[in-house]
Amino acid sequence: MRRIIVVWTAIMLLSAAGGAQEKPPASESLNSGNTKRAPNPEPTEGQRIKTLEEQVQLLTQQLSLLRGELTSLREASAAAPELSPHVVLTSVHPEPVTISAAPIAKDTATASPAQQDNPMQSSALQSYGGATSNAKLLNPDISMIGDFIGTAGHNRAVLSNSLELHESELGVQAIIDPYARGDFFLSFGEQGVNVEEGYITFTSLPKGFVARVGKMRAAFGKVNTIHNHALDYIDRPLATVNLLGGEDGIDDAGISVTRIFAGPKDLFLEGTAQVFRGDSGNPITPVFRASDKKDVSVVGHFRGYKDLSESTNLDIGFSYARGHNDTGAAFLTNLYGVDTTLRWKPLRRAVYNSLMWRNEFFWSNRDQLSGAITPETVHAFGLYSSLNYRVNRRWTVGGRFDRSDRATNSALTDTGFSSVVTYWPSEFSQIRGQYRFGRYAEGLTANEFLMQVLFVLGAHGAHPF
Repeated sequence: MRRIIVVWTAIMLLSAAGGAQEKPPASESLNSGNTKRAPNPEPTEGQRIKTLEEQVQLLTQQLSLLRGELTSLREASAAAPELSPHVVLTSVHPEPVTISAAPIAKDTATASPAQQDNPMQSSALQSYGGATSNAKLLNPDISMIGDFIGTAGHNRAVLSNSLELHESELGVQAIIDPYARGDFFLSFGEQGVNVEEGYITFTSLPKGFVARVGKMRAAFGKVNTIHNHALDYIDRPLATVNLLGGEDGIDDAGISVTRIFAGPKDLFLEGTAQVFRGDSGNPITPVFRASDKKDVSVVGHFRGYKDLSESTNLDIGFSYARGHNDTGAAFLTNLYGVDTTLRWKPLRRAVYNSLMWRNEFFWSNRDQLSGAITPETVHAFGLYSSLNYRVNRRWTVGGRFDRSDRATNSALTDTGFSSVVTYWPSEFSQIRGQYRFGRYAEGLTANEFLMQVLFVLGAHGAHPF
């Protein structure tokens, strides 16, 4: 019995000692809570700003290193125009930097909200000199194109000056808003100023329609829509001179509606309908002449485009125009046209070699008086065929054949041939020489050498090809 009491007492003492080791006294627990693992105090506002400044400085240093390495790579590539195919340029990746998300006090944020979102934006934007001068960013693209022509030889049928600044075209183009853009082209000649084109284009109409309102060149064929400086030749074909009103062509104030849609077998189709005031062509030989407000003229053009291969495409168009002529309000002129354009332009050498073969055919049915008494309809036909080949980046050669009846007398027919050589000092200038031979219906012949210098100042938008 005594042994049992002694063993039980020993077990109780051992249990009490173990419990004392696992649970310290309350006072010791409180003291240990105040001295062990005390949480770090929150950083002050000045410490946060200092940390952020150090991280920004680190980013700036790494950016400077990247700029230096990029400059070295550019200089190396400029010194060696052709790299070996075994050379591999490796990109440089800076070490990642972690930026603290600690907030910045409001009294220290002096930058604009946009600059707070992008700290590098203030240094990347160009300075325009004042708080309100950013309005200059809304200025339109302005350009001036000079067209200087010199002529030598003889041509008693068509008189021309030996030297002249044929045209100076001022272009003003800009996006008006997300739904429209504006284009204005003023032509300054030695005889005055003319609004060659000036219209607004609505690009976001329902059903994919695009509308233009203003003064514009009619969508009749190809050459009629092209400005003088964008032609492949110094002059215009005889067919457009005799049947479409010459250099001005069908160019009038009106409304145009166009829609592009997909056709079968990867064929792209475009339809255009236009209504004009009814006055087109030069004053001497007008194509249309409106005697009253209701004497409007209409133009329609239907075009099909298809890629024949990666480098070759074909463009075919059909045109129609109708309006009153200068004989009187009861006399009409109907014009029909067919145009074909075959282009070869390899993608990998587009700036070095290309070829374009273009043809246009015109039919004119003009109502007029015969002998000032009897009404008659004159049926006239005209055509031209041109071929241009880009030999290399600087030189282009070409040739053109012309044949056309006169709109008022189809018994009179003019023919001609031209050869042209164009040199491109850069994309902003051209120097062109052209030999022109002509045989006119009156029995006159012409042999002329023409020289043209074209130069562009400012940003001038591309014309439709």
